[in-house]
Amino acid sequence: MFGFRSDGKKVKGMGIIDKAEPFFMPQRIDAVNYTTVKLKCDSIDEFIARERKNGMHYSYMHIVIAAIVRILYVRKKLNRFIMRGSIYQRNTISVSMDIKKKLEDDGEQVTLKMFFTGRESIEEIKKIIDEEIEKNLSEKEVHQTTKAAGKLTKLPDFLFRWTMAFVRFLDRHGALPKSLIKASPFHTSCFITNLKSIKLNYIYHHLYNFGTTTIFVAMGKEQMEPYVENNKELKIAKILTLGMSLDERVADGLYMGKSLRLFSDYISNPDNLKMPLPDDGTIPKKATKIVKFRKTKKKVKIKKDKKEKTKKIKPLHNKEKAEAKKAAAKANKERKMLEKLKEKEMKKLEREQKKNK
Repeated sequence: MFGFRSDGKKVKGMGIIDKAEPFFMPQRIDAVNYTTVKLKCDSIDEFIARERKNGMHYSYMHIVIAAIVRILYVRKKLNRFIMRGSIYQRNTISVSMDIKKKLEDDGEQVTLKMFFTGRESIEEIKKIIDEEIEKNLSEKEVHQTTKAAGKLTKLPDFLFRWTMAFVRFLDRHGALPKSLIKASPFHTSCFITNLKSIKLNYIYHHLYNFGTTTIFVAMGKEQMEPYVENNKELKIAKILTLGMSLDERVADGLYMGKSLRLFSDYISNPDNLKMPLPDDGTIPKKATKIVKFRKTKKKVKIKKDKKEKTKKIKPLHNKEKAEAKKAAAKANKERKMLEKLKEKEMKKLEREQKKNK
């Protein structure tokens, strides 16, 4: 009570806008933003096939949950929640998900809640997920969440309504017992639904006003879709789409944008999730760096053909003047030729006269 909770610590020293937003948008449903994350499956399928040869059987769900756990650890603000206008940093990282014991209309639905430190490798995360699912798929096994819900549903409707109102009151004031918070799938860092397993496309799921869930991820079935590569060429590839619902009050748009790009990078490069993070709480720079695929442009030298130099012909602006020049030159030439002929004839006459004498 009085700002103290068993599942989180109150954040202090925030900016004016960050502190005021929860009061402008008191309910979680008021502050939800929806976005999609589209991912090419080439690198994911390559990773799954390569690891299968080594005896590790990963699925898309393992990779997505591993990326969620890692991003919640390295981007701390995403692991916050709002309660009564105050922002809290969670003490743990948890992921809730629904499973069906049988893929039938009447099959029992179980809601699981798994806890992580955030430093685990993808192999360790896979082990936690598989053990939790296997343990709860048994028809005899009853999950603690189902046990708690079962006790409440046995009450008459009016008592159930009063009990839930009292539980909400305790939750708002930080007095809800730690055991109930641990069992509640709504008091979690992220809720995920795997619609791919029932061959459905992604959806935008709402955030619950009850509890503290900040992120909801709906993984749809992968499909062949067109995309533009390098802003030039239109191609077709297998695309995995995630529908995401986010409480915008925990972080600003820039922080969310960087986190989503890093989250996409984790899923597209699952090898980055194989190494566990240090136990001392430090976060290596590599864990927060987005891999950039840069295009290498080869410089091609183009050999220029040597062309013969052509003399530039200057156009004559005055045609009549040019023709007059040509006529004068011709007349001058003819005059000179006549003069030469006359000289020859005069010399010939002179020679003849000398002979006659």
